[in-house]
Amino acid sequence: APGAKGKAKGKASRSSKQMSRSERAGLHFPVGRIARFLKEGRFAQRVGDGASVYLAAVLEYLTAEILELSGNTAKQMKKSRIIPRCIYLAIKDDTELERLLGDAIITNGGAKMHIDPFLYKKSN
Repeated sequence: APGAKGKAKGKASRSSKQMSRSERAGLHFPVGRIARFLKEGRFAQRVGDGASVYLAAVLEYLTAEILELSGNTAKQMKKSRIIPRCIYLAIKDDTELERLLGDAIITNGGAKMHIDPFLYKKSN
């Protein structure tokens, strides 16, 4: 009806399609699934709406950071794929990631090469 006030009714309002919480937040990580895990995990009696979005954003950022650094390491090693060794070396080379994930065990990661300067031959 012309001059009608309020919300549009009928097919006109259907034009805005459903958006997932991940899409709304601009994330690739599943906000809904993380919310479910937070609720089912019984970490707290109540879980706010923003908690799952924030956690998804943090996890996505950390994943992107690790993947970028391991991709650079893979390029340096002249590999076309990221292998666990690349991830391990990327974490060990970055001081902040080393602090966060230093105690983590990465299967097939190996060990960081380190030769103490004391062991080198001294040239006279």
